[in-house]
Amino acid sequence: MRKFEKIGYVQFKRDVPEDFSEQTYLRIKIPQRATSKSAGYDLSAAIPVKIEPYETKLVPTGLKVQMEDNDVFLITVRSSIGIKRHMMLANNVGVIDADYYNNADNEGHIWIALTNLGDTTQEFEAGDRIAQGIFVGYKTLDEETVTDKVRESGIGSTGQ
Repeated sequence: MRKFEKIGYVQFKRDVPEDFSEQTYLRIKIPQRATSKSAGYDLSAAIPVKIEPYETKLVPTGLKVQMEDNDVFLITVRSSIGIKRHMMLANNVGVIDADYYNNADNEGHIWIALTNLGDTTQEFEAGDRIAQGIFVGYKTLDEETVTDKVRESGIGSTGQ
């Protein structure tokens, strides 16, 4: 089953220490495709954010995604954000593994790492679409040693 959910309100308050109201949480948008032929689901900023020139910021979405075991959710910057506003993802492509969902550390909260490559400050309001995510199925080796390690934490937790 593939589906998006909001992270829990307690997790949201833990992740976003600024004084945002419950209304901010309630306005978090569940991703949708813009057209029937769109591959990507638009991801929005959960809170207002200001990114200075040459600065990188982690932007919370307030979302988590459940997917099939052999799926990965790839995140890219929206074309208009990259071209018109000189923004890029700090990690070029975000990779959300199936076991990131409901992990013990952060429920699988999806963050977008945006870098401002322009000369002017960029501001995004809560609800502004900043990235897109695409579900992709993948294959594994026929013969491999599979670890029994269980993900326990969030971003970058599978290794250095």
